[in-house]
Amino acid sequence: MLESLQALDRTVFLALNGMHTPYWDSFMYIFTSKLVWIPLYVSILYVLYKNMNIRMVIFTTLMFALLVALADQTCSSILRPIFERPRPSRDPAIADIVHIVNGKRGGKFGFPSCHAANTFALACFMMLLFKNRALTTFFMLWAIVTCYTRIYVGVHYPGDLLFGTLVGFAAGAVTYGIYRFCLRIDGIANGVRFHQDRKLVKHPSHMQYTSIIIYTGLLTIAIFAVYSIWWRT
Repeated sequence: MLESLQALDRTVFLALNGMHTPYWDSFMYIFTSKLVWIPLYVSILYVLYKNMNIRMVIFTTLMFALLVALADQTCSSILRPIFERPRPSRDPAIADIVHIVNGKRGGKFGFPSCHAANTFALACFMMLLFKNRALTTFFMLWAIVTCYTRIYVGVHYPGDLLFGTLVGFAAGAVTYGIYRFCLRIDGIANGVRFHQDRKLVKHPSHMQYTSIIIYTGLLTIAIFAVYSIWWRT
């Protein structure tokens, strides 16, 4: 059973990894890097600042840090040493036919994917925190594209990404549970406010200016899409 699943995983990976062009090599290589997240993080902090007092901003930022640490370390420090599954770029069975971008093969093991865990952890947490359909859809799509880039550049099997996604959702739900629990016992949720009428509200879920996050993400993608053309010329 396990061998059949691994064979299917390899087949799906090779089919997806085999679809590549010089332009998409550039774009996927950029999009899969951590650099692309910086504008998005800045926009999230800005929206938190516009909706919360400084104490809540700091507290929520710490929860984001906990979220990423929980998702990332669960994959890299706990699960990978247990399973020790080689990345496709380092799998002796297929390494020679994997499409690698810019020679980067990643570390030795890739199950589960930290990228998938981190992006879906953030998507889950943002969904629970903001309760905004458009924002949730944007982050889910962003996470899916990020996962695809990991297949494209040859460093993760679909199975790595699927399991990483499960870890991410679990990390997001657990972190949000801790977040809400801390708000209840400390009462600092009363520091959350609407920007327009300055009314204090009890729950930090009805935030304004969330569209800024979406616009920032789309603008970032557009800039890197154009840059990818220049990078290849």
